[in-house]
Amino acid sequence: MFKTLVNAWKVADLRKKMLFTALVIVIYRIGVAIPIPYLDSNMLSSYMALTDGSIFQYLNILSGDAFSHATLFALGVSPYITASIVMQLLTIAIPALENMAKDGQDGQKKINQITRYVTVGLGLITAFGYYMLLRNNNLLIDNSIFAAAVMIMCYCAGSSLVMWLAEKVNDHGIGNGISMILLANIVSRGPSILSTFWSYLTSGKATGIIIAASTLIIGLAMIVFIVFTNDSERRLPIQYAKKVVGRKMYGGQNSSLPLKLMMTGVMPIIFANSIITIPATVALFFPTPAEGSFWDKFLNLFSSGSWFYAVLTFILIIVFAYFYTSLTFNPIEIANNLKKNGGSIPGIRPGKPTADYITRILNRITLLGALCLGVIAVVPMIANIISGGNLGGLAFSGNSIIIVVGVILETARDLESQLSMRHYKGFLE
Repeated sequence: MFKTLVNAWKVADLRKKMLFTALVIVIYRIGVAIPIPYLDSNMLSSYMALTDGSIFQYLNILSGDAFSHATLFALGVSPYITASIVMQLLTIAIPALENMAKDGQDGQKKINQITRYVTVGLGLITAFGYYMLLRNNNLLIDNSIFAAAVMIMCYCAGSSLVMWLAEKVNDHGIGNGISMILLANIVSRGPSILSTFWSYLTSGKATGIIIAASTLIIGLAMIVFIVFTNDSERRLPIQYAKKVVGRKMYGGQNSSLPLKLMMTGVMPIIFANSIITIPATVALFFPTPAEGSFWDKFLNLFSSGSWFYAVLTFILIIVFAYFYTSLTFNPIEIANNLKKNGGSIPGIRPGKPTADYITRILNRITLLGALCLGVIAVVPMIANIISGGNLGGLAFSGNSIIIVVGVILETARDLESQLSMRHYKGFLE
């Protein structure tokens, strides 16, 4: 990976893209620190300290601590991710959008434009809900209509600006705009995590040292496992028939069709967590329900300290793994391309039998990859539940590690592919 970065830095075009991406991340981190007026910062800090281990902690991780400080980018990329999910679902359900998606680059531009409008709408709704959360918990110094309008518009504008920055990374940077922003947000918590880890080591207590050592070993094991699963793939053998064109003979070569175990990358994790946070987001619109009431019990089901939350997260990861795979990989198209080029899988007839065979293998690989993602994401949550919530900081560590490692590996692969396209001699050798 480091060699890939060094080689990419030597190419002027890629160096400009890397510098542009770094500039966007710096701009984003500045936005995370810009405060919003009419807030009581002292009471806000006290309130957010009580949400450790809750769903708000996950939202805070995704926003790079902006959520807990109620700054300009408090909503982060959540509205943009949710809008993308909604549009992908509507593309399957609505024929007009499906035809638009198949219309090449022009159709994709139209869908992207609609996604932007949906993002602004969701940002406005989420901003209102976030304002209601602050107001219902007496965290404001001004409850006037003017103050409400200013705060809601600021948060909505912040989410729209984050969307714009992510798209600029896609257009002029190294790509994966959403993933890069999420990576920056998670990595920004590194100093506080290291400080906590160091305090355990220097506490002089056997319990603290055991917790620190166990956390380090588990973390390294998870990273190794994630890297291993990301590099794992099933290669389907492809054989091309010989054909004579003029006086030359073509084909007759053997190749393979690689099906990666983690073909979906980190997207199932992002999609699942975006969906599962909807109840908590909707609850922001209303006052805190009375303890022991129906709505209080319902919202507790969607807290990170409940078994229901862990099980539902595991199921959603599997569902979205299949969903995202169906969007990004079309076995019928692959089978048709193989048939046109005279290729076939040994023992499988070209056409529909080939598509069915690829689909069957793909479903098995997707299930295994989804199970791996689910286990990595859910195991820290289970550890937090068993400990009675005493490991609140561990509740979402699995998701964070998957996102960080997945984004780094995905970015490295993208840089390698761009180096290959430029026939960079140092890389090819």
